[in-house]
Amino acid sequence: MFEEILAALSKALQGRSIPYMVIGGQAILLYGEPRLTRDIDITLGVDADRLDDVLALARELSLRVLPDNVRDFVLQTMVLPCLHEESGIRVDFIFSFTPYEAQAIKRANRVQILGTEVCFASPEDMIIHKIFAGRPRDREDVRSILLRNDDLDIPYIRSWLDEFDESSEEKGFRKSFEELLGQI
Repeated sequence: MFEEILAALSKALQGRSIPYMVIGGQAILLYGEPRLTRDIDITLGVDADRLDDVLALARELSLRVLPDNVRDFVLQTMVLPCLHEESGIRVDFIFSFTPYEAQAIKRANRVQILGTEVCFASPEDMIIHKIFAGRPRDREDVRSILLRNDDLDIPYIRSWLDEFDESSEEKGFRKSFEELLGQI
């Protein structure tokens, strides 16, 4: 069922000229240790001013929007959580328009699923996302990507993590990455 939903999402997003990339567990399945995931996380290369387009897309794909006060929720969190009721699969649309996300979306890998091109975050960008999130499961995902991909662009990863260290109150993104890289 994931394949059908991913293909339908891709067609609908491309039809509305909304740049995107699949992140989270679905992308980890491509690059890291296979694991059970019950959701689809999609970063959109647009601001919340395109919310109406995304809501129309959700209706078109029979996705139930989960928050009651949609606009307030999206403006506060920059996430539109939905549910594909037939399968029970949650789909989270993440609104993002930062220079980093725009570049990551341009670097996305295009994978054929059921005859449709679906954009997945690159393994390097998955590492950056997971280091930024920083939970134990995310660290394990980074480790599995590092183990399974020997052609990673490490300078690209380091560059963005250094930038996040400089611009964020939270520090230690690069250090966290180097610790994991040293374990490989």
